[in-house]
Amino acid sequence: MSTSVQDAFKDFNIPAELCLACKAVRRLCGRPQCPILVKAEAIYKVKPLISSTLFSGSSPPGVFVGKLGYPKVSIGPLVPPITGSTEIFDLPEGWLGKSFDDIVGYRYKLIRGRSKVDINEAKNPGKLLSTLQELAMSPKHIDAELVLERRPDERLILSDESQPFGPSAPLKQFKPSSISTDKRVERAYYDKDLTASEAVFALFKDGVEVSRLQKAFSLGMFGSKDKRKIVPTRWSITAVDSNVSLQLIERIKHHETISKFRVFYFANLDNRFAIILAPELWRYEMQEAWFPNTTWNVNEQEPAIEGDFETYFGRTTYAKIHGSYYAARLAIAERLNSIRRQASALVLREIHPGYILPIGVWNIRETVRAALAKKPSQHETFKQAFVAALSNLTIREKDWKKKSHMLKEWSMQSRLKDYI
Repeated sequence: MSTSVQDAFKDFNIPAELCLACKAVRRLCGRPQCPILVKAEAIYKVKPLISSTLFSGSSPPGVFVGKLGYPKVSIGPLVPPITGSTEIFDLPEGWLGKSFDDIVGYRYKLIRGRSKVDINEAKNPGKLLSTLQELAMSPKHIDAELVLERRPDERLILSDESQPFGPSAPLKQFKPSSISTDKRVERAYYDKDLTASEAVFALFKDGVEVSRLQKAFSLGMFGSKDKRKIVPTRWSITAVDSNVSLQLIERIKHHETISKFRVFYFANLDNRFAIILAPELWRYEMQEAWFPNTTWNVNEQEPAIEGDFETYFGRTTYAKIHGSYYAARLAIAERLNSIRRQASALVLREIHPGYILPIGVWNIRETVRAALAKKPSQHETFKQAFVAALSNLTIREKDWKKKSHMLKEWSMQSRLKDYI
């Protein structure tokens, strides 16, 4: 058994004896697709391409900032041993509707070079960081040559926060061809009077993709020069989602509320999302139900539900469900701002066993975006709206209500109206 497949057992908390009895045929772990085989097949397909220390290919463009060793972190480019239009390899906005095989295939083809730098180097970038910052300004693929100190390993790093990352090794040299930059991002980079928050929001309004903003933010490209810092990729994803959504919410609060309850639904990669918008002032809540035999609920017999919420005045602590909370909040705030309306929002997410790999919060953001782009059902009462939402979900009404602040409150209001 290869090291990579051995690591897969650890990643998914699956006993080896269970896999030996199953051999990807009997689905004894409860998943409809074997996560170990998904990883192993990606390794098999790309292994002949990563047998060297010298690679030529087209960066999507892609960059990565690790968190291990913080405040000294690993930075580096992502380069596949493939030339041509590789943008899709590092563009989560284009992944909705793609299979696990597709997504893992994209990510495993990206060879990652690593070099240690201090997070404060963003104040006075060295050669490598300057090159990566220029790379992050490009809206299209860049031909490049990557030289590593040794052959890259075969690991696929999985996270519920960031998209997967493939093989890596210490970086010896990185030579990109001439880079054509996005002038919008370039102007923000050279504007030392803009705060990082102002720069990110201005670019978001100007149509720059969230994933590109996250890359630039992670490389410390925005803000006054003396405050710029490199930020690990996982942290930058949530930072941008949170920052942009907060600024959108402040705008939403000046709009009139919607007139009826609206219910949206969308499913992707065995994730089911029901979203209720209520004709009230802004509030927000997200609840996640992880079913047995999913990544974060391997050993239990019942779905595990967890979530968090905020009032009209926001929150001061980090959400219990981490990045998914902020990714969904961004999608909702974006939609409400675009229709110039205010509402309370409740997101109910069910994660079923077909969600075999953690692939990042981009999945939440893009799925909620897709849900809100569809025509909703509209209802006069909360009770009608909740029945409509539950019709597409599996978790029982009473189990959602045990965890949800907003459902409890809406239910109480409904009962009080019966006596008025």
